[in-house]
Amino acid sequence: MSGRIVIAGGGIGGLATAIGLARKGVASVVLEKSRQFSEIGAGIQLGPNAFHAFDYLGVGDQARDMAVYIDNLRLMDALSGAEITRIPLDAAFRERFGNPYAVVHRGDLYGVFLRACQAHDLVDLRNGAEVTDYAQDGTGVAAILRDGSRVSGAALIGADGLWSNIRKRVIGDGAPRVSGHTTYRSVIPVEDMPEDLRWNAATLWAGPKCHIVHYPLSGWKFFNLVVTYHNDAPEPVAGQPVSHDEVRKGFEHVAPVARQVIDKGRDWKLWVLCDRDPAMNWVDGRVALLGDAAHPQLQYFAQGACMAMEDAVALAHQVEASGGDRERALWAYQDMRRLRTARIQLQSREIGTHIYHPAGAHAELRNAIMRARTPQDWYDSVDWLYGATGLDGAVTGGARKGA
Repeated sequence: MSGRIVIAGGGIGGLATAIGLARKGVASVVLEKSRQFSEIGAGIQLGPNAFHAFDYLGVGDQARDMAVYIDNLRLMDALSGAEITRIPLDAAFRERFGNPYAVVHRGDLYGVFLRACQAHDLVDLRNGAEVTDYAQDGTGVAAILRDGSRVSGAALIGADGLWSNIRKRVIGDGAPRVSGHTTYRSVIPVEDMPEDLRWNAATLWAGPKCHIVHYPLSGWKFFNLVVTYHNDAPEPVAGQPVSHDEVRKGFEHVAPVARQVIDKGRDWKLWVLCDRDPAMNWVDGRVALLGDAAHPQLQYFAQGACMAMEDAVALAHQVEASGGDRERALWAYQDMRRLRTARIQLQSREIGTHIYHPAGAHAELRNAIMRARTPQDWYDSVDWLYGATGLDGAVTGGARKGA
């Protein structure tokens, strides 16, 4: 027990970390505050770097079985209804990056990691166990639960999300930054999707201070809808039910061909998006942060879950490489990950400003630049992201065939 690692948070990042450690022969206990292990949300986009992580974590086959493989990333002008550009995700893309691009239901992906953890005798899953604090000395660390009980181990990983209790101690930088962008989410049956928009693509309709995203899920049973309005929302909100009329009012100015997607939505829920500035100190002795607890980002790179899985890869690798020195492993993990994730945090903001939400001349310039790019140009521009893995350094990375 003295060598095991305690993980606060049983989301995708926490479970990926547990199974990654287990594959290195390291025991862990996952402490999840909810009464059951489950995941909230709908769709996730998975770049090739996510599949690199799946393979390292031993769940590549299961992940591939439940994914929907799309043909293109399509960028549309929400005002004119015209296509700006598309990025083909065909054989040339897969050859370049060694893996596909896909979309999945968050619950399906979560289930892959949950089943892997449940089947491994080195992973101890405990729910109803919220970690509120920790205490450590030179020999170990104890996670302190809300009921006052303690769970001890050789290290503690804070994978407890945007509002991490562990981060409060490690960094103490207060509440997350509220972006003012409100996202509304819905899932609709594929037969309700307008026939002329049933594209096998991850489609983005970009408009002034708003955008619409849709793509197929769960073996083409549903379409995931995510629509975002930059309405200067002042307070964080998560998963609040909202009326269709409230969703629609932020998109009255977009073309009917784009707006019709919103009219098909049902059971909308809203989130006010938050992130944080990059932090360079994720480690406090035997304690380290992971996933959104370490580097929360806006959604515009579609890399939140991917970065958490890459973190899990890097941490498992460094724990193995450290020869039992848990503190050295945590510092090496931080150094491996912090600049790469900082780049994604900062560029996610810029993508929202310059690609998703510009207006007027700003939007026309975006269209002209993006229309001029060839598929090869696009592949070159994302090589640092999709061609890298959790084991690469900060801001570089080359494509790996068969990674």
